[in-house]
Amino acid sequence: MKARYSLLIALLSSTSCYAKLGAGNGFSGEISLNSVYVTQESNLSTDADANLANLGQPSQTTDSFIVAPLGNIAYTFGQSNQQVYFGTTRDDIAVGTLAVQLGYKYQFSSKMTIDIAYLPTVMSGSVWQNPYDTESTRQETDVDGNAYRLKLSNIAGSLFSVDMAYGDKEIEQDSLQGSDLARDADTYFIKGQVRLPLSRATMLAPAISYTKQEAEGSASSFERYRGELSVFQFLGAHQIALTASYSQTDYEAESTRFSGQTRSDNGLSLFAAYEYVDFLGYKNWSLISFLGYDQSDANIDFYDESQTIVSLGINYQF
Repeated sequence: MKARYSLLIALLSSTSCYAKLGAGNGFSGEISLNSVYVTQESNLSTDADANLANLGQPSQTTDSFIVAPLGNIAYTFGQSNQQVYFGTTRDDIAVGTLAVQLGYKYQFSSKMTIDIAYLPTVMSGSVWQNPYDTESTRQETDVDGNAYRLKLSNIAGSLFSVDMAYGDKEIEQDSLQGSDLARDADTYFIKGQVRLPLSRATMLAPAISYTKQEAEGSASSFERYRGELSVFQFLGAHQIALTASYSQTDYEAESTRFSGQTRSDNGLSLFAAYEYVDFLGYKNWSLISFLGYDQSDANIDFYDESQTIVSLGINYQF
């Protein structure tokens, strides 16, 4: 779950679904400074104790506090209908998803937008060489990988969008290589979402997604189905986004490591983001905060995980 540390800021999307890509041609962006407290329970996290007593032990609890700057920059050109950008996107952050992206957007006269991006950090991170080692101290290794994204927004001028992605990852020193739990994998993702304005100040955004991971080990391969509902509320200078989701993950094959059991996970995620724009009367400055909670309940206790993240920060938009 260490990769989830990327959920560091919460900036709500205050623009209309039909807005231009930028206020005008030229550079724009934002930068924020965030204080973040994270607590998690996980046997797989490299922040957990490197010494594992047995595979039946409860998930280990760790916590940490960090201060981190984040932001994005974009350049809009043409008839304000083309844009290149680098950083994080407000739409993603508002629902609890954050990833650094290098991308290009093109908006048609119908307001339909094509967004193509490269995500260099999504698949990268660190894991244990052998997370199940109970005989010696577990050692870390790096995960290398790349991810690519294609998003179609306001399709045919509607409020419907489709988000598609592909990623690959490779464990540098995977002690499980050649076993049914080998972790090198290709991952495919698709998500459909529709935005439903209830009033000028309230909007719903239900979504469903499907993820398929094809790993070298059959017991590490899975299919995941996820349902999500977001509520956006705009109250003058105060903007709030609430997101709840539930997922079901079914693994492809049984694992010899766990007496022939086939892993299955149920996931629950709750996320609340808040922005106070023009904070204390300072134009373009915002107070930002969020609270996120993720829980994964597996039929194999070793894989049970949970994480809580609390963040408070200041954002400047230019």
